[in-house]
Amino acid sequence: MSSSTPPPRRLIISTDAANEVDDQFAIVQALLSTTVDIRAITSAHFGRSGSLDESRQEIDRILEISGLSAPVHDGSPHPLPDAATAAPSAASRIMIDEALRDEGRLYVAVLGPLTDVASALLEEPAIGSRDVVVVWVGGPPYTEIAAYHPEFNLINDVEAANVVMASGLEVWQIPMPVYSMVGVGHAELRSRLSGTSPLADYLVDGLIAFNETISYGPLDFRSLGDSPAIGAVMNPAGARWMSRPAPRFSLAGDLLPGEGGREIRVCEAFDTRWLIEDMFAKINEYGAGLNR
Repeated sequence: MSSSTPPPRRLIISTDAANEVDDQFAIVQALLSTTVDIRAITSAHFGRSGSLDESRQEIDRILEISGLSAPVHDGSPHPLPDAATAAPSAASRIMIDEALRDEGRLYVAVLGPLTDVASALLEEPAIGSRDVVVVWVGGPPYTEIAAYHPEFNLINDVEAANVVMASGLEVWQIPMPVYSMVGVGHAELRSRLSGTSPLADYLVDGLIAFNETISYGPLDFRSLGDSPAIGAVMNPAGARWMSRPAPRFSLAGDLLPGEGGREIRVCEAFDTRWLIEDMFAKINEYGAGLNR
């Protein structure tokens, strides 16, 4: 009996990488994982003028420091004008091109607003019937009290979220109660990663420095809230999922009842032990490889 290894999962990562310091860890984990085939990393805005350029600069910086490579494309510098009007960009174009390829399932991990996925749908509605899974970190709780309101990735383009939720694309949502529980502490990061490579030092030092700017501190921990999107692509069985009616959102970022009977997959819990340990191990293996 012959056996063959399945190919790596095709993946596009959309990231507002300069917004906080968790996108960087998610990007690096994906870059160091042989089970994903990164077709593009696309920069995303995060709600203010110039933020797209900042995200692109951060992506480029990570690639430069790490010596790793991936195609990079810029997304829209602003949210959708409205739910019927696209905001075309190089990011939406690569999403369309990859979605239309007959190469099996395409995953799009969205670590910020859904602007570029929604624009791709508006530019080329045919991708709504393709084998594409949008894994989105964002959205408020369904049943719990929100840690804050409005949820950040949602409020940066509510119209885009509504376009994607109403589309034919398969959606795996990782909402606030799940992504906020992927916590790591400063001491843990220093003891596990510091000194193992320039990349590891950049990640750790950047997280600690960012926390010093937070007005609601002091903090000696951070949630790596974007990492479950990468983890869900690598290991879908590492999460507990529930099927829910696809939601709609008010322009203020409130959850509204869904319409039309469409359902999405919503993450209820994630195997954070595996996710964080996998990240630590891969960054340490990377650093050890530099020193051989």
